Amino acid sequence: MNQQTVNIRILDKEYQVSCPPEERDALLLSARALDERMRSIRSSGGVIGLERIAVMAALNLTYDLSKLEAQTASHSLSDEAFQRLDRKLSSALESFEPSTSSF
Repeated sequence: MNQQTVNIRILDKEYQVSCPPEERDALLLSARALDERMRSIRSSGGVIGLERIAVMAALNLTYDLSKLEAQTASHSLSDEAFQRLDRKLSSALESFEPSTSSF
């Protein structure tokens, strides 16, 4: 797979990251989101030091991801329940349809 080097900037530090060309925009977007999250943590004044800020940002982002995964899982269960209900309703409606019998 073809890789390209992308320069990203997080908390005023430059990093070079390799990624496939089709993932470049997603990488830049992710880097921007991480930079914003780390700047927010740093400006709160409660966390000092680049490493600690990075760990707090990673912890926050991982927490957000786990919440989204849990929501997705609960929606999947809801979809399955909806499909079961749909099958039951379809079956019940079929029993009420007039049969086509020949005389």
